[in-house]
Amino acid sequence: MSTKDYLEKDYYAVLGVPKTATAEEIKKAYRKLARQYHPDANPGDSATSDNTAKFKEVSEAYDVLSDTKRRKEYDEARTLFGSGLGGYAGAGGPSRAGGFPFDLGDLFGGTHQQSGGIGDIFGGIFNRGGGAPRAGGTTRARRGQDIETEVTLSFAEAAEGATVSLRLTSSSACTACGGTGAKAGTTPRVCPTCEGTRAASRNLGNFAFSEPCRDCKGRGLLVDDPCQVCEGSGRGKSTRTIQARIPAGVGDGQRIKIKAKGAPGENGGPAGDLYVQIHVKSHPVFGRTGENLTVTVPVTFAEAALGAEIKVPTLKGMPVTLRIPEGTPNGRTFRVRGRGVARKDGTKGDLLATVEVLVPQQLEDKARGALEEFRDATAGFDPRAELIQQARSE
Repeated sequence: MSTKDYLEKDYYAVLGVPKTATAEEIKKAYRKLARQYHPDANPGDSATSDNTAKFKEVSEAYDVLSDTKRRKEYDEARTLFGSGLGGYAGAGGPSRAGGFPFDLGDLFGGTHQQSGGIGDIFGGIFNRGGGAPRAGGTTRARRGQDIETEVTLSFAEAAEGATVSLRLTSSSACTACGGTGAKAGTTPRVCPTCEGTRAASRNLGNFAFSEPCRDCKGRGLLVDDPCQVCEGSGRGKSTRTIQARIPAGVGDGQRIKIKAKGAPGENGGPAGDLYVQIHVKSHPVFGRTGENLTVTVPVTFAEAALGAEIKVPTLKGMPVTLRIPEGTPNGRTFRVRGRGVARKDGTKGDLLATVEVLVPQQLEDKARGALEEFRDATAGFDPRAELIQQARSE
């Protein structure tokens, strides 16, 4: 999440509580909304549905407001930026933003660096009293970039899960120069302007503002003889193939996350994540509704009228025997339990078999005679009598 998003989001409004809400009131509001938007309460929703997005938003708000320290920092940050930066007292002094003693160094320091919050964006920008930027800028670990890719699965693979090979291309250290950006046999030198800290400080009177060094472009190093492969950037493209397990039950258009399979980090930082967009091929026999499979099974008029035991196909398995009672109407659906899509807990959904009564296009003389006898025997039954009567009554 960007710092701008963090500061502009009203977590109190998300949970529907006032800013003065107690910890118990916040917890109660969160539980109510979590039950409403939880994926288990909305089966069939995709990872990009409105309910899923709302559940993530509610969880994010609760993570901040349920933590006393993070809630205090969040409140002070919003108060400060709501009234501008002019309240900062300058060298070594606290800011009075909305009546709260506030230290910019504490806000923009390390409390959120690991989570990609305020500290990760603003760390080292504000420095009290015009002092030098924070030390260690040249060795700070950086998380690798996230990578996105796509994969197309067969209908059965999506329903039962599959292991697929994914060819990934991402940014990594240039193999020719080892990531230094300097030509082989040479080494970069420390930037004399920022002395390797990556940032230069500008004194604006009331406070010092630190910005990326213009001479080294925030790298902390200068390359006199750049690498011809990466042109001095120190970064290159790497291609690798990984084996990824796609869980059972994924749907067409779903986006799944595989942790730590993205681009490698820098300076010992963790790797980014891999996001896989799923495409599922259609099946000539089966359809899908959530965790259930669907199939249309043709039956004869005699089977529907007299009842019968029929064979119903299953996905990647032997057919099952289904008993249909006499007088079964066209379009009736039967449930075969445990023959659907695999769930996260290892169980399976059901197979929904809908019967379709087929009418023969041509009849032999014997079959025609039998049907004529049946017609004559049931001449007193008019299936449309009730329909006509209802139409007249309106």
